[in-house]
Amino acid sequence: MRVGILIGLGCLAGALAAVPALAVVAGREGGPLAGSTLMVLNARGGVCTGIVLSPRSVLTAAHCAAGGTELRIHWKEGGGEPVLLAPSAVALHPEFRSDAVAARQRSIDLALLRLAQPLPGRFAPATLLEGAPPRAGTAIDLAGYGVSREGEARSTGIYRSATLAVVEPYGPGRILLWAADAKGAGKRSGPGACQGDSGGPMASGDGVVAVTSWSTGPSGRSCGLLSQGVLVAPQRGWIDGTLSRWSDRAVWGPSR
Repeated sequence: MRVGILIGLGCLAGALAAVPALAVVAGREGGPLAGSTLMVLNARGGVCTGIVLSPRSVLTAAHCAAGGTELRIHWKEGGGEPVLLAPSAVALHPEFRSDAVAARQRSIDLALLRLAQPLPGRFAPATLLEGAPPRAGTAIDLAGYGVSREGEARSTGIYRSATLAVVEPYGPGRILLWAADAKGAGKRSGPGACQGDSGGPMASGDGVVAVTSWSTGPSGRSCGLLSQGVLVAPQRGWIDGTLSRWSDRAVWGPSR
């Protein structure tokens, strides 16, 4: 039995606790785009990952920002002091459906956050990749600030990553990207996204191919088999249009 979840459901207390922590299940500490990511917290205790597109704009998963809950962008300064910054505007993709999983409907699970003040200079804008999506077998690095052990909220809060392989369970994706541990092929447990990794990058090299949104797990669990993300290239019109209204822009580059 495979169980799927929207994976922006970490715990705020765990995110801020000073304890040894991992993130992507069975992942490694650090990874591509570490300097272009931060955490997105909500008032219900949810934790997600966000991708920096500019000093004033962050891309994340829509289910992390939906429902009108109060949000905070979170990072830690050099001395370990937490910073919490409220967004001044939130834009959900118009094709996002909060009940898509249960209703088996298509949903574009993306959101853009506009910040009231610019991020510190140490945050570098991520490059979003244009072009055709990677095909089955292509290596993809998935990263985020989520739990390292499913259901253990205190393991949230350190950026970790895992190298997965693109899979095509329903053929080549035009909206979604699926990835799994190359050895397990989505049929045996291995590294992958889990609670708190939603909104994080699925990257090829140093460029973002997709934004993590969902995962499946074996035997009643929710993590460890397949990880799913929304491809960014097909959504360039919405991303660029929204940022343009904010007098901002994203960095795009060719697919690897």
